[in-house]
Amino acid sequence: MTKILIVEDDEKIAWLEKDYLESNGYETVLLDDGRKVIGELKENSYDLVLLDIMLPGVSGYDICREIRDQIDIPILMVTARTEAVDVTRGLGLGADDYITKPFDPSQLVARVRSHLKQYERLTSGRGREERNKGDKITIQDVVIEPKTWKVWKHGVELKIPNREFELLRFLAENPNIVFSKEELFEKIWGFEYVSDAATVSVHVNRLREKIEDDARNPKIIETVWGAGYRLNYRES
Repeated sequence: MTKILIVEDDEKIAWLEKDYLESNGYETVLLDDGRKVIGELKENSYDLVLLDIMLPGVSGYDICREIRDQIDIPILMVTARTEAVDVTRGLGLGADDYITKPFDPSQLVARVRSHLKQYERLTSGRGREERNKGDKITIQDVVIEPKTWKVWKHGVELKIPNREFELLRFLAENPNIVFSKEELFEKIWGFEYVSDAATVSVHVNRLREKIEDDARNPKIIETVWGAGYRLNYRES
């Protein structure tokens, strides 16, 4: 059974999330102490984390960053903050999506289901391709191995989460073509994903921080103002 870790200190909201998710066939575990999240994820197997931002003693943002640095798992942030800067900060730290309080429980379930399906698609594809090693794409000092889901820069392997890798691979396999945020969103996230194309910009920025020499002056993934993004590739 699919297992979800709910990190929420508000008992009423936590049990609301638990009841609706379990009524839709998911197994859940409640945790109200953010400092115990990493240990819990390492000791037990989970398929998704539902993470509140405002937690006592530790920020949900810090927890999100720590999870993403160590564990590859979908993270859905729950927040009462609706300002764009707060949302962007959460996505920039590695969250896959967010939902604001108060929320419609059916929407919460829909988003959880969407992320789980997307993650399953990515990981199943990864498993099939890991059995077929070979092709590489070299762009400047970055080497992408589409069939092994590995990325190297200056000979050092980079830690690239699934969705970021999907985006990088798609751009690398379609170089020198400008794609709008909406086109990339459809290709990587699909129609069933419950969010918007703004998340593409967040993932592009995260990729730039890893593969560019200077993320503020990108040479590999270029912004074409008013049009979208293009991965630059020139044969040597």
